[in-house]
Amino acid sequence: MKKLWMLGLCLALACQSEKEKTENEVAEPEAKAPQEWTNVETKGEPTARHENAFTEVEGKFYLVGGRGERPVDIYDPETKSWSQGATPPLEMHHFQAVSFDGKLYVMGAFTGGFPDEKPIPNIYIYDPETDEWTEGPEIPEGRRRGAAGAFAYKNKLYLVCGIQNGHTDGYINWLDEYDPATDSWTQLADAPHQRDHVQAVVANNKIYVAGGRTTSAATGQTMELTVPEVDVYDFDSGTWTTLENNIPTMRAGTSSVHHGEYVVVIGGESGAMEAAHDHVEALNINNGEWESWPSLQRGRHGTQAFIYEDNIYIAAGSGNRGGGPELSSMEKYSLQ
Repeated sequence: MKKLWMLGLCLALACQSEKEKTENEVAEPEAKAPQEWTNVETKGEPTARHENAFTEVEGKFYLVGGRGERPVDIYDPETKSWSQGATPPLEMHHFQAVSFDGKLYVMGAFTGGFPDEKPIPNIYIYDPETDEWTEGPEIPEGRRRGAAGAFAYKNKLYLVCGIQNGHTDGYINWLDEYDPATDSWTQLADAPHQRDHVQAVVANNKIYVAGGRTTSAATGQTMELTVPEVDVYDFDSGTWTTLENNIPTMRAGTSSVHHGEYVVVIGGESGAMEAAHDHVEALNINNGEWESWPSLQRGRHGTQAFIYEDNIYIAAGSGNRGGGPELSSMEKYSLQ
């Protein structure tokens, strides 16, 4: 009898242990693999290029500019196909294109060859409906530059930082505002740090400027002088501050986007490595902390990224620091 009782107790304990194990397995959430960047399969491909811009206007994607003469390449996400538009009236490169009022604006751009590129003196406007380029208003002569951050906000256009004398010297910390309604320019407060080869984004009524460098071919320091600090301009107060936490991986020629509580800095180039950076780092604007996000499939610099239907898209650019190889591929990263 005692043996039977002991056997029953052992069976009961074994069942209880198995039950607890099963409950624990059910309670523990299934591990999920991190989202990765993926190459976008398309019909045809765009012209390979670097130091170009890439943006979305009215549901279509536009690759614009780059060193040399490059046509506009247009991607239709509905048909997953590329087509070509009109070639700009002059070579234009080193700029962050602005999607504004149904058109594409080019400002803060260079023309000409390394290292003595010249700032383009006017804003140029591409109309997707007519496939035509027009020469827009002049940029004030003393404020012209290339490799600058550019964006639209509350029906005005902005230029921040950049460099005046190609890759030679003349990096600056200026912030300029253009009002298309009055055809007028306003000089706003200078940023705390000079930098070029940079892009800027607006989040929560503030400008975020992260990445970039102080290019100085005149002293043989074209790639090396990367800027670690993150500068933030508050439209409400009209003042700049510098965040406590620097960008983790210093680099220039980056692409930047804003999504929710994050400013995301993508790709770039630096003197630290020959290959273009595949780093993707996200600044949480609520707590000022940086996070590492999955790397690009292909490191690249000298292009632009944007968000469309909960995906970050990036295309073209250069695969190594400097001028090549020029890329034509497009990647996306799901934000869902």
